[in-house]
Amino acid sequence: MQLLQKKHADLRSLGIDWRITGVASRRLGWLVDPSGFDLHSLYGADIPVRQNSVRDVHDWLRLAQSDVLFEATSVNVQSGQPAIDNLRAALEFGAHAITANKGPVVHGYRELRDLAQSKGKSFLFESAVMDGAPIFSLFRELPVIHLKGFRGILNSTTNLILTEMERGMSFEESVKKAQALGLAETDPTNDTEGWDATVKVAALVTVLMGVPIKPQQIQREGITRLTTEDVRTAREQGRPYKLICRAQRTATGVEASVSPQQLPLSDPLSSVEGTSSTVFFETDVLPGIAIVESNPGVETTAYGMLADFIHAVNT
Repeated sequence: MQLLQKKHADLRSLGIDWRITGVASRRLGWLVDPSGFDLHSLYGADIPVRQNSVRDVHDWLRLAQSDVLFEATSVNVQSGQPAIDNLRAALEFGAHAITANKGPVVHGYRELRDLAQSKGKSFLFESAVMDGAPIFSLFRELPVIHLKGFRGILNSTTNLILTEMERGMSFEESVKKAQALGLAETDPTNDTEGWDATVKVAALVTVLMGVPIKPQQIQREGITRLTTEDVRTAREQGRPYKLICRAQRTATGVEASVSPQQLPLSDPLSSVEGTSSTVFFETDVLPGIAIVESNPGVETTAYGMLADFIHAVNT
């Protein structure tokens, strides 16, 4: 919402005006005001809300008279729920569906894509991988390009942890720093055991390579076995550890993996430090396309959703 406000004048210059008519969260419950909320009030304790009997997401969308749904629930690695149900409800109602959630991209991409097309609406998810970096939108602008494979660093939390371990912190201290910066959850295993990176690989393979793949089908190893001594020694020897995401098209499909690997300093991935991320794509026509995102913040993820919003309502 803050980025929407910040970019209000820019959006109006594109002929786009907006108002927030519904908000739903565990803390606030189902809030509805078709005339539009005073956004400042949404950040306070006292939120003026019209009294409505909201039973579920379908009621909420109908009462809010929604044109666009921004979906930002937590990732469910196993099933993509409840995000898939929320996005399906929005599309069935006739609203564009925009998410930052990787789960529904992996577990419900084709269903939601086809439903969006049948309704004449958009299902967009730029922020699902590398925050607001233009990955999915880039490939929408590259007709008849076939992606052969990719490799990269897609989890900023583990990259920060490894960087801090190189500087002498223990694994536990590095995790606490990532938590203090808001990168890692209270339970950091989704990052440290490689699940977040694996879901991102599955999303890229499913959408950009056209091969549906589940996280459980991807070879996965996190960074928890690495000690500070391992990581510091590797850096001193000029072969630092990075959590590398890979996918390669084969004669029978796609082989994909996530694992900590030592890289020579000549490898461009070896110089990606802190919360930065990068991915290198190999295509049939363009031999190498690189996207690098340097130390993103919260606004970076929000920008991906804003860009999707502009694309949806202007298409």
